[in-house]
Amino acid sequence: MKNNWKQTKNKLHEIIFEADTPAGKLFDIALIIAILLSVGAVMLDSIKPINIQYGNLLHIAEWIFTVLFTIEYILRLLSVGHPMKYAKSFFGVVDLLAILPTYLSLLIPGSQLFLVIRVLRVIRIFRVLKLLPYLVEAQSLMRALAASRRKITVFLFTVLLAVIIMGSFMYVIEGEANGFTSIPRSIYWSIVTLTTVGYGDLSPQTPLGQMLASVIMIFGYGLIAVPTGIVSVEIARKRSDKITNNACPECSAEGHESDAKFCKFCGANLNNT
Repeated sequence: MKNNWKQTKNKLHEIIFEADTPAGKLFDIALIIAILLSVGAVMLDSIKPINIQYGNLLHIAEWIFTVLFTIEYILRLLSVGHPMKYAKSFFGVVDLLAILPTYLSLLIPGSQLFLVIRVLRVIRIFRVLKLLPYLVEAQSLMRALAASRRKITVFLFTVLLAVIIMGSFMYVIEGEANGFTSIPRSIYWSIVTLTTVGYGDLSPQTPLGQMLASVIMIFGYGLIAVPTGIVSVEIARKRSDKITNNACPECSAEGHESDAKFCKFCGANLNNT
């Protein structure tokens, strides 16, 4: 009995997680088509004339897709050795969020509109089309972002302090007479100016205020390059080894080196059958 279940589990894993096999590729293609159709149905449902005429049909289609994706999610959990590790992974969370809004809509009307998050699942198309270098580059970028998170956190904290100080100065300089009715509103203006967005809904009128605005604008241009430089340095430090798209049979994680024998995330044997 155990051997039969193990064989079934391995077969499920091969079909659901491996895009290198004919069955796995067919499964992924069918899944991507279903995802695109379901997202398209949600978008059409948001168009009022279509909703009035075909709302019931789209609602039925939404539930059909949700049931199918629920079954697929359960099968994914059953086909890996450590279901919770998959459930907490990026794709595991996305897969769960892809089905929750429909069930939540029974309690919270309108929440089914969040089903557009299903489009994130189309990322699997990179595996199906053998666009592995793109996945490798994406993983390299994610590693660089993770390595530079402390520097970026310090940078963002510094920017936050800067906009609070400059917004407060602008409130004192311009005052309510020129539209700067409170410190929070002045901080909003400071953020808009510093990021070079410039909505134009609020602008300084006094010479001193305009001078401060000019300093913030120039400071903003220099600010844009800082996070880019931080991440670029980390990317240069990270070496991208040859990566395969083989999924771990235990935790379903991908991104292993081509000669790897054990999963670098959970330590499981990658050749376990």
